Amino acid sequence: MEIRKIIYTSNAIESLNFQLRKVTKTKGHFPTNDAVLKIFHMAIMNIDTTRKGACGTGAKEWSRALNAFSVAFPNRLSNK
Repeated sequence: MEIRKIIYTSNAIESLNFQLRKVTKTKGHFPTNDAVLKIFHMAIMNIDTTRKGACGTGAKEWSRALNAFSVAFPNRLSNK
């Protein structure tokens, strides 16, 4: 339930999409799919340090959703 709430928070999704579009727009093209994944990873790590809240999100109830993500996807999230 918590994951669904965070996914359907349109402001958080729109903000992330804007940040990722901004990164890809400034680059001309990507030689491989791995290059795209790397630039997305770097962009998301930058968002992590620039936005408010735990793990870079100001979304309400993010900590509960983060716990649900860690249960659903073990070993995918790092502890900071």
